[in-house]
Amino acid sequence: MPKDYQISVLLDFYGQMLTEKQRDMVDYYYNDDLSLSEIAENEGITRQGVRDSIKRAESQLFLMEERLGLAKRFSQVKDGLEEILVAARDIELANINGSCSREIAERVRRIIRLAETLNE
Repeated sequence: MPKDYQISVLLDFYGQMLTEKQRDMVDYYYNDDLSLSEIAENEGITRQGVRDSIKRAESQLFLMEERLGLAKRFSQVKDGLEEILVAARDIELANINGSCSREIAERVRRIIRLAETLNE
């Protein structure tokens, strides 16, 4: 079964909405990199049972993302913050090389500080 590592991200966002058993199996498979056979042995069920549980959980995670879009929105916000930081640093450099306005320098530092805090 090929691994789609987007599942790890979706598990972070929606894992609490799965059953504990599903969450554990998906976590073992994607985050701990255990094989289906290893999980089956640890859980005392068949390999097919593990596969079915993981497949059901994956379907639920994709459905939740389709309906709620939290992971996509998080990614967009993170990308936007990176763009804000790049633009603020460009303005800061242009200000240093040009007009050297104290007001611009202070505002740019504030923007950078806020964006870095939100980006953590």
